[in-house]
Amino acid sequence: MLEQFAIRLATVADAGLIGSQRARMFHELEMVPDPLFEHFQQLGESRLREMLGSGEYVGWLVSPIESPNDIVAGAGVQLRRVLPHPVGEELDEIVIADGRHAIVLNVWTEPRWRRRGLATLLVKTIIEWARSERLDRLVLHASDEGRLVYQRLGFIPTTEMRFKDRLDLPE
Repeated sequence: MLEQFAIRLATVADAGLIGSQRARMFHELEMVPDPLFEHFQQLGESRLREMLGSGEYVGWLVSPIESPNDIVAGAGVQLRRVLPHPVGEELDEIVIADGRHAIVLNVWTEPRWRRRGLATLLVKTIIEWARSERLDRLVLHASDEGRLVYQRLGFIPTTEMRFKDRLDLPE
């Protein structure tokens, strides 16, 4: 069934499409209210245009082979450098990683194309790409709906925590 689809790298020209998918994803998760939707979408498109241009964001888009201009799913990674750090479970297997990480973002499938394995196809593509780039770490934030897909592909829950208050306001 997946042979009916083509996957390609996103370009700067796709920033509007990816920004729209991202805004719709957060809106669907009830994290972006209607009055903020358009502003959020425009901000995302602008930042994606910059990041796709600089190579800080790498994205993949899926279309049916018979209609290559009809993008039905997408996903991407934001590359980030962190300080070198130890990696390994047991003391005798620890190595020092360079600090080349990527966070998986914007995994989105158009509603009528869901449950066909497109998110799995995209995340497998990202994993293969991350291995070829020899990244040290690949992380993501999973929605409840996506959690099982990611776990089946080898992602595990971690101890990450997030500060709950807004940082852009004075105390």
